[in-house]
Amino acid sequence: MIPLVWTVIPHQGNSCTAARILLVARLLKVLPAKRWAVLIADREFIGQEWCRFLRWKQIRACLRIRENTRIEDELVRDLFKGLQSGEVRTLFERTWVYGGWMHVVITLFPIGDRVIVASDLPVRDILNTYRLRWGIESAFSALKSRGLNLEATHMTAADRISRLFGLLCMALAWMARVGAEHQQQTSTRSDNRGRPIRSQVRTGWMALSQAVRWGRDAFKSYLQLLNTPFPPTGTSISQSVSC
Repeated sequence: MIPLVWTVIPHQGNSCTAARILLVARLLKVLPAKRWAVLIADREFIGQEWCRFLRWKQIRACLRIRENTRIEDELVRDLFKGLQSGEVRTLFERTWVYGGWMHVVITLFPIGDRVIVASDLPVRDILNTYRLRWGIESAFSALKSRGLNLEATHMTAADRISRLFGLLCMALAWMARVGAEHQQQTSTRSDNRGRPIRSQVRTGWMALSQAVRWGRDAFKSYLQLLNTPFPPTGTSISQSVSC
């Protein structure tokens, strides 16, 4: 995941609904809604006004909702009693969530954490789509302590932090593109779940570090990759659910 637009908020914690709407509006000026596949968000980014805005702009959403969200006058967690670890359930039909009709899907992680997702996507695609949100966490991890150390800056001026963040996003995109090229050309080791042991960003960071120090020709080829599109990703497989 590569950040495309951002804003520096003047306080700790999450952004407010108005700030999120303004941010999406900025992106819509250069990336029309018809080119958006879906908007994925965690429990902090919910609310009726926010969902109404997304529907107005015809942006499909895949949102994790809180367990105490009320649906049909009941807490959503009470609609799925007796859920077993790894089981996936859904309501029989769309229900009214944050001012619109959405499918609601729930699963229980082995650690006991219930994940409840509301979406206007087809019901079989919801959980597979929401899993893509992990790429957001990985991107911010690469920008911070596990990679480019954004939090190590002593800057406090919002405009300077914004410019620094932009430079780091360019570096992140470069690392990801080089890593994608490496993983496409060479076989990569995978864990028990079939995922690469080393991420694209980490692979790209290691390759770029070596090229900057020792490989002049390799560095030139990596520089050219900045103008080369990413290779296409695979197609996910839908997961069956029960009502």
